[in-house]
Amino acid sequence: MRTTAWIIAAVCATIFVTAMLAEQRRARRRDPDRVGFMPWTLVQLLAILATVLSVALALTGE
Repeated sequence: MRTTAWIIAAVCATIFVTAMLAEQRRARRRDPDRVGFMPWTLVQLLAILATVLSVALALTGE
């Protein structure tokens, strides 16, 4: 179970970094009227929450 939790944590951390970079790119766009449809802030929040929970599970060994 620990290995699975660490793998999930790594995947979620990767998703978090990707969403963070996408949000920075969206914030620096040239045309402010070309808004994307992806809620990157929500993706970041959910990814970091899943990362923290997975790390907690991995450390407790449950």
